[in-house]
Amino acid sequence: MTDGNRTSRRSQAWFGASGRSGMLYRSWMRNQGFGHEVFDGRPVIGIATSASELAPCNAHLTRVAEAVKRGVWQAGGFPLQFPTMATGETLMRPTAMLYRNLMAMEVEELIRANPLDGVVLLSGCDKTTPAMLMGAASVDLPAVMVTGGPMLNGKYRGQDVGSGTHVWKFEEDLKTGRMTEEECFFAEGCMARSEGHCMTMGTASTMACMAEALGMQLPGSAAWPAVDSRRTEVAQSAGQRIVRMVEEELRPSQILTRRAFENAVRVNAAIGGSTNAIIHLTAIAGRVGVDLDLEDFDELARAVPTLVNLMPSGTYLMEDFCYAGGLPAVMAELLRGGLLHGEQITVTGRGVAENVGSAGNDDTDVITSLDAPFQPAGTGTAVLRGNLCPDGAVIKQSAASPHLLTHRGPARVFDSPEAYHAVADDPDLDVDENTVIVIRNAGPKGYPGMPEVSNVPLPAKVLKAGITDMVRICDGRMSGTGYGTVVLHVAPEAAVGGPLALVRDGDLVVLDVPNRTLDLDVDAAELARRRRAWKAPAEQHTSGYAWLYVQNVEQADRGADFGFLRGSRGHEVPRDSH
Repeated sequence: MTDGNRTSRRSQAWFGASGRSGMLYRSWMRNQGFGHEVFDGRPVIGIATSASELAPCNAHLTRVAEAVKRGVWQAGGFPLQFPTMATGETLMRPTAMLYRNLMAMEVEELIRANPLDGVVLLSGCDKTTPAMLMGAASVDLPAVMVTGGPMLNGKYRGQDVGSGTHVWKFEEDLKTGRMTEEECFFAEGCMARSEGHCMTMGTASTMACMAEALGMQLPGSAAWPAVDSRRTEVAQSAGQRIVRMVEEELRPSQILTRRAFENAVRVNAAIGGSTNAIIHLTAIAGRVGVDLDLEDFDELARAVPTLVNLMPSGTYLMEDFCYAGGLPAVMAELLRGGLLHGEQITVTGRGVAENVGSAGNDDTDVITSLDAPFQPAGTGTAVLRGNLCPDGAVIKQSAASPHLLTHRGPARVFDSPEAYHAVADDPDLDVDENTVIVIRNAGPKGYPGMPEVSNVPLPAKVLKAGITDMVRICDGRMSGTGYGTVVLHVAPEAAVGGPLALVRDGDLVVLDVPNRTLDLDVDAAELARRRRAWKAPAEQHTSGYAWLYVQNVEQADRGADFGFLRGSRGHEVPRDSH
């Protein structure tokens, strides 16, 4: 679209209208001090910001939005900032995942309902990034994402500590007497010492990298720390770029292709990314009609080694990753090995190879090479099948204990995370290092919202015996900052009658990650008898959003989106009521 065609821009249905309608739209905007010249047909750019003090990872995005505005003005656009809800994992109950789909709905409808030609998406915490991408994909107006950036490295008594990851470690130290309550309280402030999201390769950092790998974020922008001046430089550049994208009519549907998702899956394997990326990428793909299933994550990742040495799987943190070269260095290495689609278009208007082809690696301890990787190919997230998970389950191998990847042991079953926590510190709890802890009713419908409860702390009894890991199985999710031999996303979930609902204490569970299987060693006839006796849990919610969620949410292997939100609904201008 050229300047000669300004009148055909979407925003002109509002600001270029004649008569009473146009007068109303323009005059109310002018009460903010905008001059008449901003209604001359220039691109109107929405800046969707999830800034909120209730979402600490996103609280600084108001400042980031100011940098985006500068860029939009510089490029000849008209920026208009608007708020969205913020789904902060740190505070929201019962889980932020319950509200990801609600946020995606809100983002979609706000973009469609307003006089916008393009949008810049400002996100930070785990669910805000996928929610915004889902909403923008369903509208399909030009869009670019700017994530808020990670916190600076945590520092505690001379060592780097990672947000989230060290919470689990400090809790274990507290239970075993290696740390006092006072020391824990002091360490809290050492973990979170600047604005930004988790600086481990947890879900927030993973999804920032996924936005960049998909081509929806400017190259290199996933890793700059939130307080680094280059974070705001990137935001300003994004403001400039979205104006050009409107003129070029470059839309998410052109960027979010099957090849873009294949790139993202392989990048996730290379960075040792969160298992939550599987659910979010699957949901985003569903919004643009791309067929992406669990097998794709296993098959596409098998040939990809883990290149990035970051917590929770490794040693370093996002600040180190940034200074080593960030995601462009990883993607350049994958391109060298023929593992990415280099021609795939991105928000820059150029292909992946052109974006990152000259990227260098400045620290080979943090970002390793294909020739000498941090972990070999085949150690990424594995997808399991078996009579315990007919529709799939996942395990993050790089965060698991190698000796437990093949394991046979008796189940100890808990019908909720709360039921486990109530007895976890009992010195007489009937568990040992061979026990398989099974926690159910934590899936999309069962909790509801599929919380990050799968990597429960080990029982105090085994911790004090020096055991550091056990097999855990759950139909919920695990924090991207967590670690351990944890099987997640078991589908179908227990609450809808999945096999997990039929497990009893003492049943033998057989985990074989190399062969990608997870089975219950119980006679088929006995399982059939148990199924006949199973009764669905009573409805917890009869009204409100939680009811809407439970009635419409799909299973984990489908991305836990609402079925009625799959696909794109476009950006047609709503009927003018004025």
